[in-house]
Order: sequence, then C-alpha cells, then structure tokens
Amino acid sequence: MLGLKLPTDPRWVNIVEKNIEEILTDHAYCEQKAASMAISLIIGFPEKSELVKEMTSLAREEMGHFNMVHDKIVKRGWVLGRERKDEYVLELMKFFPKGGSRETHLVHKLLYAAMIEARSCERFRLLSEEINDKELADFYRNLMVSEANHYTMFLKFARKYGQRDVVDEKWQQLLDHEATLMQKLGKKETIHG
Repeated sequence: MLGLKLPTDPRWVNIVEKNIEEILTDHAYCEQKAASMAISLIIGFPEKSELVKEMTSLAREEMGHFNMVHDKIVKRGWVLGRERKDEYVLELMKFFPKGGSRETHLVHKLLYAAMIEARSCERFRLLSEEINDKELADFYRNLMVSEANHYTMFLKFARKYGQRDVVDEKWQQLLDHEATLMQKLGKKETIHG
C-alpha cells in the first residue's frame, strides 16, 4: 500500500530496543515537526480552504500524538531530551529543485510530507510487530493507522493541486530517491534514520 521501494531492515528494532528513551525523544520531535509543517502549509497557502481545514485538524492531531509520546517518556521516569536533526528529512527535502511556481512548491511540500508519513507508518508497523515491549507495540499499532491516513491525504492533495500524471511521476522519482537514502540509514535509534 505504501509503495516504499526499500523496507526497513527488521534488525532496526534491536537498535530501538536498546535505546527506548532515545527513540521516544526522537518520535516526540517528529510529531512536533509534523504539526509545525501543517501550520506552515496553512500560512503558505491560506487560499486553499480544504487544505487549511485538513491541516488545522492535522496540527491538533500531531500535537496530541506529541503529548502521548511525552506521557510515555514521563511515565518511564525520563524527561524529553533535546531536539536532534532528522538526517532523513534533511536529505529527502533536497530532492526537488528549488524555485518554480507556488503550485509546484506546494506539490513538492505535499509529496515530501506523504513520503515522511509513509516511512513513519512503515516503521510504526515494524515496531508494533517486532518490539518486545507490549505497551509500545500496542501504542505503535494505533499510531500506524494515523500515519497511513496522513500519507494518503498528502498524496491526494498533491494530485489535486498538481497535474496528476506529473505528480505521479514525481512521486515515483521521490520513492526511488528515498530508497537510495534508506540504504545509508536505518542504523540509529531514530524514527527515520
């Protein structure tokens, strides 16, 4: 369903299990950044009423997820660590050339968001199936559904605001690029890295 070209190596879960505090901190910031991205789309494209409505809901939902992850951190006796750079997102967002029309810029942002959500969904599925911590397995199973919905929503908007065949071609190119990125990543206790 997600169309990802390179699945995460299941051994990534072993890295996560040795660094639960780190993965939860990274995950919390991923949720916060997703909320910020939704707000930036509202600010950048206020004339797109349907997008504004969906991004308003998404920002609330992502901050709700942030709060849930933060609760897991606190429940385990930890505190939220410092934000870290997301190598995956930084590298992913270099793919499309800068410039172009506002519509092209919007389509690129939406495709990046769809890709990030797709990879998050895939990682959450893996955690839900492989992690030994039952509480976290259930937690990630529930979040996996949200991420899948977000992925399809962003792709739908990209196809709405861009020419369908062009958007689909760009999506395939981004999927290929993302697979190349993932060959170098997947060895850290981060959601995407």
